[in-house]
Amino acid sequence: MRATTIHAPFDMRVTDVPEPIVQLPTDAVVRVLRACICGSDLWAYRGEAARQPGQRIGHEFLGVVEETGSAVGTLRRGDLVVAPFMWSDGTCEYCAEGLTTSCVHGGFWGSVGYDGGQGEAVRVPFADGTLVKLPGEAASDDHLLTGLLTLSDVLGTGHHAALGAGARPGATVAVVGDGAVGLCAVLAAKRLGAERIIALGRHEARTDIARRFGATDVVAARGDEAVAAVRELTRGQGAHAVVEAVGTEQSMSTAVNITRDGGAIGFVGVPHGSGTGLDLSVMFDRNIALRGGVAPVRTYIPELLPDVLDGTIDPSPVFDMTVDIEGVPDGYRAMDERTALKVLVTND
Repeated sequence: MRATTIHAPFDMRVTDVPEPIVQLPTDAVVRVLRACICGSDLWAYRGEAARQPGQRIGHEFLGVVEETGSAVGTLRRGDLVVAPFMWSDGTCEYCAEGLTTSCVHGGFWGSVGYDGGQGEAVRVPFADGTLVKLPGEAASDDHLLTGLLTLSDVLGTGHHAALGAGARPGATVAVVGDGAVGLCAVLAAKRLGAERIIALGRHEARTDIARRFGATDVVAARGDEAVAAVRELTRGQGAHAVVEAVGTEQSMSTAVNITRDGGAIGFVGVPHGSGTGLDLSVMFDRNIALRGGVAPVRTYIPELLPDVLDGTIDPSPVFDMTVDIEGVPDGYRAMDERTALKVLVTND
């Protein structure tokens, strides 16, 4: 079959690899219908996250179950399923607590020796604990499939950030970052009842989506200028709830400085750079809480799925470019050059 492999910085290839097979009784093999490229994949693409030459890549996909191991009890051949960006057994103490990303048997798609989502099929460990069944009729609805794909990562991660920040009815929420996760955090904050949502971003095409998703204000600035603008919009106080969806020192510093005393920051931007942007004395003096991290999206999918299915929320606009599997390297280039927000990969 065909699958995306990474060989060196900026060297993505679509190559022939062995078809996946059931290796353990708890496995399933899923034929991928939709996958996508994540902003976090770009760190490997740029050489800022180490990968072995030929390693698989991609952690967001949905598809149809092709084969199941003898111990798989909740799925069968032909089921339409979505996979969260990490697999989990569904039975350990962390899974029972909802922290599926800390599962003692869990792992990340594209790890050495495992399949990546940007391919034609994937071997799924612990299929019962990992995969979530979707209505079969969704397979024939392209628009709905695209929205459902966001459940694998960006929608759940945006929701995790909004929850960590304390988005709630009556709150003012500010979102630092106009990538797909930041935009989904806007959508999540709106869904959670936030009264005012301030989106920080400088790309008009993206902030237009933010407004569509529920942003009431847009701040097209960075650093001190952004802080001053948010303060002006909030009577000098800052936002009750702030989402940090970038992961740089500057973005975290901005998040701290636009948070209202007694507020909270929900951080989901994968940290990179020379520092954290955190001034603990400022956070201590102003009673600012910090929550977030790797989003346990498997826990959130059952809650978010009904709203995507009935159209209450439609996260599909975060995809603005579509390629087939052979076009994945072009998709990486487009996202790296910021000519695409998020690239959808189809295997129809």
